[in-house]
Amino acid sequence: MKLRYSATSPYARKVWVVALETGLAGRIEFVPTNVWAPDTDVSRDNPLGKVPALITEGGEALYDSPVICEYLDSLHDGHKLFPASGGARWNQLRLAALADGILDAAIAKRIELAMRPEDKRWSDWTARQDRAMVRALDVLEEECAAWGDDFLIGQIGVAAALGYVDFRDPGLDWRNGRPALTAWYAAIAKRPSMVESEPKG
Repeated sequence: MKLRYSATSPYARKVWVVALETGLAGRIEFVPTNVWAPDTDVSRDNPLGKVPALITEGGEALYDSPVICEYLDSLHDGHKLFPASGGARWNQLRLAALADGILDAAIAKRIELAMRPEDKRWSDWTARQDRAMVRALDVLEEECAAWGDDFLIGQIGVAAALGYVDFRDPGLDWRNGRPALTAWYAAIAKRPSMVESEPKG
């Protein structure tokens, strides 16, 4: 298998963490991809022009991160990261969606502030993204005490989202007023899969 990824993409990081947690990383060739490069050919594997994209052993291209993560989880016989059915499954998928929503907002804000010319930036738009992230983070603060030792697809998504906010938007100061989530992340960030996949650049 080949994974097209960027070391700074939090969506790709989720896949990387899943690959490590499931013991599948050794079966994957990691292919660094700059989706912003003028000559990138990423659209060959993902018509949306994004990473991650996984090329399976059969040559099929899969995207985006939720699909790739669930596909990888189907390939091993160990503890599943996606519960098979029932309330546990829906709770994990909801949590994963909430984490992806934080990432969507964080990336929308970053593109506005880092890539749009300063005189064309829309402050109401970035404020909207901040409000979305704050609301989601408050929900995580309320819920994380119930997670125990779980590190399933929902918690993986949350960990990737918090890591990305630390990396790209430290001014959001997400730890302020959220002691339970702060403690949870401090512990989870020490997992080998999190340490190995930490964004750089």
